[in-house]
Amino acid sequence: MRALPLMVAALILTGASGLAPAAAQGLVPQDFFSAPIDPSSPTEIEAEELVFDSVSNVITARGDVLLKVSGYVLTGRELVYRRAEGVMQLIGDATVTDPAGNVSHSDTLDLTGGLKRAVLDSMTLTAYDGSRITADSAEFDQVLNSILTNAQYAPCGECVGPQGQRIGWSISAARIVQNAEDNSITLEQPSIALLGIPVAWLPYLWLPDMSNEALDSIPKPSLGYSDEIGVKAEFPFAVYSTRNTSVILSPTLMSRQGFLMGAEWIQRFDRGSFRIKASGLYQRDKAAFTFADAQRDWRGAVQADGAFKPVDDWTLGAAYSIFTDSAYFADYLLDPRRSAVNEVYATHLSDDTYIDARIQQFNLLGNNTNQTRDQQGIALPNVQVARSFTLPDGAGRIEVEGRLLAMRRAADSTTTANFIPYDYGYAGNRIHGMAQASWQNQWIAGGAVVTPFLGLRLDGANYDGGSGLAKAPSAQTLLSATPIAALDVRYPLAAYGGGVTHLIEPIAQIVYRGASDTAPGITNEDSQSLVFDDTNVFSYNRFSGIDRQETGLRLNVGGRYLASLNDGSYVELVGGQSFQLAGTNVFALPNRQQVGVGSGLENAASYAVVGAYGAIADTIKAGAKLQVDTSNLAISRAGLGVSYNRDGWSGALNYGFAAATPATGNIRDMHEIGAELSVPVAEYWTVTGKAYWDINAGSYLQVGGGLTYNDGYLVLSGAVTRTGPTHSSANDLRATATFRLLAPAGLDVGYSGAVPINSWLE
Repeated sequence: MRALPLMVAALILTGASGLAPAAAQGLVPQDFFSAPIDPSSPTEIEAEELVFDSVSNVITARGDVLLKVSGYVLTGRELVYRRAEGVMQLIGDATVTDPAGNVSHSDTLDLTGGLKRAVLDSMTLTAYDGSRITADSAEFDQVLNSILTNAQYAPCGECVGPQGQRIGWSISAARIVQNAEDNSITLEQPSIALLGIPVAWLPYLWLPDMSNEALDSIPKPSLGYSDEIGVKAEFPFAVYSTRNTSVILSPTLMSRQGFLMGAEWIQRFDRGSFRIKASGLYQRDKAAFTFADAQRDWRGAVQADGAFKPVDDWTLGAAYSIFTDSAYFADYLLDPRRSAVNEVYATHLSDDTYIDARIQQFNLLGNNTNQTRDQQGIALPNVQVARSFTLPDGAGRIEVEGRLLAMRRAADSTTTANFIPYDYGYAGNRIHGMAQASWQNQWIAGGAVVTPFLGLRLDGANYDGGSGLAKAPSAQTLLSATPIAALDVRYPLAAYGGGVTHLIEPIAQIVYRGASDTAPGITNEDSQSLVFDDTNVFSYNRFSGIDRQETGLRLNVGGRYLASLNDGSYVELVGGQSFQLAGTNVFALPNRQQVGVGSGLENAASYAVVGAYGAIADTIKAGAKLQVDTSNLAISRAGLGVSYNRDGWSGALNYGFAAATPATGNIRDMHEIGAELSVPVAEYWTVTGKAYWDINAGSYLQVGGGLTYNDGYLVLSGAVTRTGPTHSSANDLRATATFRLLAPAGLDVGYSGAVPINSWLE
């Protein structure tokens, strides 16, 4: 249960003010429960469990109940409040200790008079995670509303560090209303304090619940800077907010471009929500931008998205954005949200079935001309289906999957890298459908784990030949069938000794794919990325999509070793190699997407790949990858990462190497090393630094440092980073600021932004 709702729920103990006091029971002074109580002294209430029985109208706090009021300490097994009768009782081994240290015992105590009023009107409640809520008064009405007056919520409890300093954050409000029916929270005149200092105030705030998503939607001011717009200050605020509707205005001032206005409408309903945001401005200095589309008087955008669940397991949604130019969001440091894709979709997800159907238009954002944006395709449609069936009596499992991808592109999408051509997509209309059914089972034979696999894949594709490129496929229709058979054999061996469990698992796979065509999709839209390593060495098909597939007969051999220590430390090694035994090796076929080139799979005997991972007492963690050309024992790829984290000290060492592959246009080795370090310098304060070196170029790649405050509830940090001449963003100097609010229940919201500062030093 989240902290704040639990705290607010606990306050329902405070209802029914003004009820007649009951007589005290037990061997205590006659006026004990009528003694004056100091209203300025809050009452602390602790218990393990809180139960509200709406039928009997009884509220019960159970398990080690503890009450503290003005020096009095009361304990018992249960605190029961019968709201209808106005009776509040402490039941089971009840004790009362007065300020002088006198202790009274009884089986049951009726709380009356000043003590009962103190419980009702002045409370300090501490949740299981240490968070705390206080209120001068509280009520609980017939429509399930908990109403708190002059309330404060603090996830850090008293918010005092071990050296007496203020820590964390808190929210105060003149009035908080929690609706237990929908868990919504209304705050009147809320303010937030950091380290005990008030920093922000709102006249009114409504939250659908206290989840991270709801808290993340709270309007937050932000600052930014760029040479083109100058200093940017945004001050969003809610002008209207109810359970179903929120309207947020976002006025923004920029020192170079003037005033930008944003307005957002959020509409919620029982099974979903939608939101529409419009923003725009008249540019004071349009000549500040070099991109032609940005040099206009008026710029702006409208963004809309929404989703709802008409029935369980189904979600319907849409997103659509229009804008004056594709560089608008980046130029004005605005969140593009889902503007990169306009789409309508329907998704079904259950235990054994997945269906996702979309119509998508891809928008290329940034400094891109209309001609470049025409290279982005439209998916009409993009459909994925998967279903699994478990057969009875251990007969295995059947899996059925399908994919349909239709693409329409107005212009060819091509480029070159050091004179090597790349064709990412062809103009025209293309449709490709794939269906596959497979069966697999697992047998244990003489200690070996044997997994047979049988499948059949069917493909149908059509391309209208709309490309103007000479190397593009011609207009054609393609039908193909691919029978698949595989056998996975593993022989796990386990041993234990000296507090270490060892697992050795040799692995061998034989895979046959009798594809009638190596390019079932004709054009290649979704299979353009491939890296061969330990994560896919034992895969039956290593292509990322359906437009390409492996063919022929392959043998994959290797193994796995795992050593586990009793303290949680471990070492794991995974490695292997793949061999093309017969048929066409598709990774060796020339293609305009350069897929497979330089991967190591283009050879009959692939590169050998190894992955190594480990941890020591959850303090030191390490991981490494290696790819070796076995024909000459040359290393083609290598990576290493080691990290340390203990008692506020942390560090990391990273190393990476990738040999040049001129056949793909990569004519330069990637060879770099870097280190990061965090050193605690005071309570909650840490100095950080990092440095990366380009070994191949003999120059620094990136350096930076910063200062961070983190007390577990509030994070504030600032850092400066400078990149070197061979970095992808060369010679860039920028400052980064971070602000985050945390809570033990899982809350993590905030803001982080980077500002380039090169021009400030010119």
